[in-house]
Amino acid sequence: MALIELDLAHAYRPNPQSDDDYALLPLQMVFRDGGAYALLGPSGCGKTTMLNLISGLLAPSQGTVRFDGRDVTRQTPQQRNIAQVFQFPVIYDTMTVAQNLAFPLRNRKVPEAEIRQRVGRIAEMLELNGQLDDRAAGLSADQKQKISLGRGLVRPDVSAVLFDEPLTVIDPHLKWQLRRKLKQIHHELKLTLIYVTHDQVEALTFADEVVVMSRGRAVQKGAAEDLFERPAHTFVGHFIGSPGMNFLPATAVRGGVLVNEQPLALTDGRQLPDGPLKLGIRPEYLGLGQAGDGRSLPARALRVQDIGTYVLLTCDLGGHTLKSRLPIEAGVPAVGDTVLLRLLDEHTCFYRDDQLVQA
Repeated sequence: MALIELDLAHAYRPNPQSDDDYALLPLQMVFRDGGAYALLGPSGCGKTTMLNLISGLLAPSQGTVRFDGRDVTRQTPQQRNIAQVFQFPVIYDTMTVAQNLAFPLRNRKVPEAEIRQRVGRIAEMLELNGQLDDRAAGLSADQKQKISLGRGLVRPDVSAVLFDEPLTVIDPHLKWQLRRKLKQIHHELKLTLIYVTHDQVEALTFADEVVVMSRGRAVQKGAAEDLFERPAHTFVGHFIGSPGMNFLPATAVRGGVLVNEQPLALTDGRQLPDGPLKLGIRPEYLGLGQAGDGRSLPARALRVQDIGTYVLLTCDLGGHTLKSRLPIEAGVPAVGDTVLLRLLDEHTCFYRDDQLVQA
């Protein structure tokens, strides 16, 4: 296992001139030894590029990759001692499950007794121990991908194990089980794991820290709670959560905020520099206010959806659509009703030029 340090940028075309020419804009990133990380973002944001720069499948256009302080920028994946699991199964159909799992160890001349012990442990973790003697050719796509995961995890000496959307071919019913297994395996084996996904549920349930990426930038790195409670960028607020964060144009003036030309009072102890900004509040925290509380504004109910455990209320406020998750017991407004929404509390965030303003 290794401490991985990136100080680099990458472009697939020569002589990049603008940000649009880069697949990965200049960044500095550290992945600590034994940590579990997720690279999260939409297709084309640069997460697989970053993974391939770590593995050695790509060499960066600029900068360096270091493992435990050692420059490995021009080294191959073999020299870096990386294990990588891809989107689709990479196994030998003519081999049994046990032979597939043992192959990376036999390649490295590991003693047979140690191979049997390691293969048995990984097979048990992935619930493959009942199929060790089965030929891989006869297995389902789900089972084959579990073998791929096992091949990545079986080597105890790797610098890191890299996963490139490994659950794409897995039946949705089994995804939760495998995410839980990977989390368990990480806690038991203490491997450095870096996991690429566009699925926020996968990222937030698997990783200790998540790197949220957009258009070649790493816009925030943090634990699930940090990303949810204090998104550092409006993209993170929008991308994390279901539904994502609500945003409203606002103006900070004289210790308060103007929203829809109505003055609202900041919560105690908060201050903002004067000027235009965006107010951001998650649907979970956009509750019903009270007349005269100084922090609520009226909005018109556009849609009311009973989700079972909560009501999802969609409203219009000055031409801007807002979503609120209300508890059932709060009382369900009807479409067309005017509701008072509490916009300002300790969970409200403010953004200028899409960056979080400390208030």
